[in-house]
Amino acid sequence: MKQNGTAVHADLQFSDHVDAESKVAERPEDHKTELRLWLRMLACANLIEVEIRQRLRERFDTTLPRFDLMAQLERTEDGLLLGELSRRMMVSNGNVTGLVERLVHSGLIERNANEADRRAVRVRLTDEGRRVFSVMAAEHADWIAEFFDGLGEDEQEALLTSLRGLKLSVLSAISGRADRKV
Repeated sequence: MKQNGTAVHADLQFSDHVDAESKVAERPEDHKTELRLWLRMLACANLIEVEIRQRLRERFDTTLPRFDLMAQLERTEDGLLLGELSRRMMVSNGNVTGLVERLVHSGLIERNANEADRRAVRVRLTDEGRRVFSVMAAEHADWIAEFFDGLGEDEQEALLTSLRGLKLSVLSAISGRADRKV
């Protein structure tokens, strides 16, 4: 990240940004490494999400949930049933229905009811929706690249490998928890 032509280091404490990680940093000896790692990841994810939300709003007058819904639909030519869209986005059917209504009204997606089962509604991007999403997705990718610009390729690969290990560890813990409930 650059500010006034100079690099801003990741460990720099931002006076206008206080999060759980910043509070733990005041007394790191009181907290296990695992907790500090979790809070660091959460702080990074939150910083990125807030900035992405702001940029989507400023640049495209849209929201992150709308962008996410369009991203799911962009991956399939035939569209998705509302229930499948809900599962993929990990939100309720009601949340998806509201998003769909707004995007249909904007002409970015279309909704088609199944002739055999009127409750089964399939939605897909319109041609205009694909065009608009293509522009948004390209800029989104550039924003993400900008956020990681302060890390070299080797650092990014090492982080990716470490996070893969963490994901496997979390999945194992979740699986072990489910096994204990049985």
